[in-house]
Amino acid sequence: MIPSIIGHKVVWQGRFLKALILDYQTSKGERMNWEAFKRINCDGIVAIVPFTANDETIVIKQFRPPIGKYVIEFPAGLNDRNEPLEEVAKRELLEETGYTAKTVEEIAIGPLSAGASTEVLTVYVAMDAVYNGDQKLDRGEDIEIIKLPVKDFYERLYALEDENTFVDLKLYGLFVLAMRHKVYQPPE
Repeated sequence: MIPSIIGHKVVWQGRFLKALILDYQTSKGERMNWEAFKRINCDGIVAIVPFTANDETIVIKQFRPPIGKYVIEFPAGLNDRNEPLEEVAKRELLEETGYTAKTVEEIAIGPLSAGASTEVLTVYVAMDAVYNGDQKLDRGEDIEIIKLPVKDFYERLYALEDENTFVDLKLYGLFVLAMRHKVYQPPE
């Protein structure tokens, strides 16, 4: 028997999240409940791994209220305007960093926190990103742009951590994935 969701009950709803009690059946036929949250008022989430022509990658440092600390992460955002996800990736890159890229290419899709959330992230790589002007931040966003050399990426990344700053764990794997995707070819 394949496990399946039988139904759900909404226990709380806000502007962008709702809390659910999922009713599901296990592979052994047992009915269980599971607590989860779901994004609403958006149709997808994107993250962008941007590389510049100068052999750098761009990360951002942003205060994240749920954990009360700064987090180093790749630019990312919600599709809250019914756009194609590729366009969301380009828009979020510009809004959060002031950089643009002519093309972005999808490199991965997967869950963010499969034990707690229905969120699925679509990841793009942006090649030859160029600074194109000021950030266009949303209200409440305070984002610092950080350029790290590809060659010393991890060493420089580790140096950014302190008691007030985490590194988003997704960043490590997404960097490797972007490099292995063979879209990015470092200069010789």
